[in-house]
Amino acid sequence: MAIGVLALLGFQLVDSAFIARLGTAPLAAQSFTFPLSFLVIGIQVGMGIAIAALISRALGAGEASRARRLGSLVLLVGTVTIALLALLLWVIQAPVFALLGADAASRALIRDYWGPQLLAAWLGAVLYFGYSLFRAHGDTWLPGKMMVITSLVNLLLDPLLIFGLGPWAGLGLPGAAWATAIAFAVGLALLALRLRDKAWLAAQGLVAELKRSLVPFVGIAGPAMISQLMPPLAAMLAISVVASLGEPQVAAWGLASRLETLSLMVVLAMTMSLPPWLGRCYGAGDWAQVHRLMRLALRVVVVWQLSLGAIMALASPWLALALSGNPEVQDDLAILIRFLLPSYAALGVCMLVVSAGNALGWPLRAMLMSGARLFLFYLPCLGLGAWLGDLAGLAMGAAIGNLLAGLAAWRLLRRILASPRRRPAD
Repeated sequence: MAIGVLALLGFQLVDSAFIARLGTAPLAAQSFTFPLSFLVIGIQVGMGIAIAALISRALGAGEASRARRLGSLVLLVGTVTIALLALLLWVIQAPVFALLGADAASRALIRDYWGPQLLAAWLGAVLYFGYSLFRAHGDTWLPGKMMVITSLVNLLLDPLLIFGLGPWAGLGLPGAAWATAIAFAVGLALLALRLRDKAWLAAQGLVAELKRSLVPFVGIAGPAMISQLMPPLAAMLAISVVASLGEPQVAAWGLASRLETLSLMVVLAMTMSLPPWLGRCYGAGDWAQVHRLMRLALRVVVVWQLSLGAIMALASPWLALALSGNPEVQDDLAILIRFLLPSYAALGVCMLVVSAGNALGWPLRAMLMSGARLFLFYLPCLGLGAWLGDLAGLAMGAAIGNLLAGLAAWRLLRRILASPRRRPAD
């Protein structure tokens, strides 16, 4: 799974690196779209968490027929929900990007890019729901392999559709979105072929199952989606602050955002693969195994992220040089890498606790923890950093916010697992 996430996030970073070769203006325009793209991802991840939790719990309780009905329902509901969201984001694009600080020239570039990007987001969401179904049944190998395949397709199409071939000049910025859309379409076709061989879906009893499972689904998906929607909201506020510094700073912040998701690949893989196992333990009442899994996961996250952050901070000048051809963007990106990357060890702890909370029967606490991370720690610290008036101040504030959030999440997890009914047997 980690290899698949690495491939998926790697091609997103390469997308931005290719776009950076078009110039600072297209890269800044793409950076303005990240918060809204993360909004779609937040909805799909929240629904995916509910999919994995409910299906894995049903399997853990021996209710295979119910798991099949749930699989069909969530695929149908998820596909329609994301399509409606994408349509809404297309309609309201002009006022939203203006509020984010994009000038008229940036909005003109965004307009050509946003349509195919929303199509790619919808296809990616449907594909993600399919991955969630496989993970809920304990198969993390196929989703990881499919992520690698779609990433390779995207990487092959990126330079062709962005820069063209021979006399054809290519599509420029929209070419990156079309490459992603085609890659996800290929992935969906392959996933559909694999699902035909699985008895994981049902066509009968869906209405009755919807009535039975709607409240539990909303109880998990609602808080999970709110948790996932908070980061896009924080990203919107952050990008509006960065926009006041200038176009090169926006471009650097966008590259740093892509690098953030890539550097968190192990954490993201664990937040996708760990909840189904925790859900089965929850269904079986095996809290001793829950303790063992969480201890191991937290140790892996902290050691990995600290080591990776230190290495990337030391290599920040060369990494920035590889990702951007603009010297001003390179300098700003190097500053962001040095401050932010080591702090992702604490951020990873917080992400893991929030993800585990949705699988272990405390989605509301997970939602509150996600809100506290952003609105009690990250944004206030970012605001204090903005008071310094430069990008280094913003980066320092964001790093301190991540550290405080990680410590708070760790203390919350200890308190919850220390309750009498959740302690491991002596």
